Amino acid sequence: MQTYTTQMDAARKGIVTPELETVARKERMPVERLMELVAAGRAVICANKRHRCLDPQGVGSMLRTKVNVNLGVSRDCKDYDIEMQKVLSAVELGADAIMDLSSHGNTQPFRRKLVEECPVMIGTVPVYDSVIHYQRDLATLTAKDFVDVVRLHAEDGVDFVTLHCGITRKTIEQIRRHKRKMNIVSRGGSLVFAWMSMTGEENPFYQYYDEILEICREHDVTISLGDACRPGCLADATDVCQIEELVRLGELTKRAWERDVQVMVEGPGHVPLDQVAANMKVQESICMGAPFYVLGPLVTDIAPGYDHITGAIGGAVAAMNGAAFLCYVTPAEHLALPNVEDVRQGIIASKIAAHAADIAKGIPGAREQDDRMAEARRKLDWEEQFACALDPKTAKAIRDARLPEDDHSDTCSMCGKFCAVRSMNKALAGEYIDIL
Repeated sequence: MQTYTTQMDAARKGIVTPELETVARKERMPVERLMELVAAGRAVICANKRHRCLDPQGVGSMLRTKVNVNLGVSRDCKDYDIEMQKVLSAVELGADAIMDLSSHGNTQPFRRKLVEECPVMIGTVPVYDSVIHYQRDLATLTAKDFVDVVRLHAEDGVDFVTLHCGITRKTIEQIRRHKRKMNIVSRGGSLVFAWMSMTGEENPFYQYYDEILEICREHDVTISLGDACRPGCLADATDVCQIEELVRLGELTKRAWERDVQVMVEGPGHVPLDQVAANMKVQESICMGAPFYVLGPLVTDIAPGYDHITGAIGGAVAAMNGAAFLCYVTPAEHLALPNVEDVRQGIIASKIAAHAADIAKGIPGAREQDDRMAEARRKLDWEEQFACALDPKTAKAIRDARLPEDDHSDTCSMCGKFCAVRSMNKALAGEYIDIL
């Protein structure tokens, strides 16, 4: 029996893992084709060996676009039960991944609970947890402390980790010289920048990248190369700091592949709509087709309270042009920790964007649900319409709250008997069309 270390290693050896077989079936793709993509790094299957309840998914531009949900407690919102409620709601609504971004308290029990109970991919950002885990100020931590937390998360069973490896001592001078409007808005990136500034040392995730690769190889943890210099406003989009870091992420991608470690590359951020497609193509070229994981991108800076919409607009265009993984954005973005309703709205907005992009890309089976919806609408079959909806509960609640005065089965309260579908059905059937 052949042995393997990671999904990439298995694919390169021609071994069909249970996870690869499951993903191929879900994606309606021949196993051999998916194996080629995983072997080449163009698709990843994030599946830590210790995440035994995982229902595996593939991430890649030629696969169905996946949606990630960020959760976790903070100093001002520290109820883990509420966060678990959000997790269950997110999974029910179709989230493909949960990222635990907790920045307060004892994070390990919650992280382990996610791995034990949550069937979707689990991701973390170890640099957040470093200060919390050691309960020490940032400047007192050592490079070894950061690496040890990466190891801890891998041993706990997380499927992917965001590591801000591409920001280096050189970046400090670039940020000071180029004077961005928003500087660094990545929380993890700012922590690494601050640590380097205070200690005078190199980024530990960059300096000890080879050791981190060995940890990820042992547990089959996918590295999500964090974009510390992602633009936090339209004015900073596609600037020298963003692109220079992306070039370094391309180099780090190649080094990971040499060790059979799977990689995703994270991307912007705030980007004008006309630059979204170009950003995707530049990443694809520099990072050799590694799956691109984007936050939004948000296409305007002036919509607090509605950033799930600005993110969905950018996400649809990004995914249509090659992004593989959309990090959801909620109405609370820039304002507060999202509550359960914010999470729901953020997921639905991102899933709409992902689905629209999959139709545009011609992903096998992507339009089937839309065609069923069209058939149900032609027949005025309301229950089937709800069944086809991305959010059946909301669709049904709106209709039930505003039913027409009579003939509920035939029309809605918008058009009543002026309904075009009703009139055409009757006309084509040779029936009398009553309006008044």
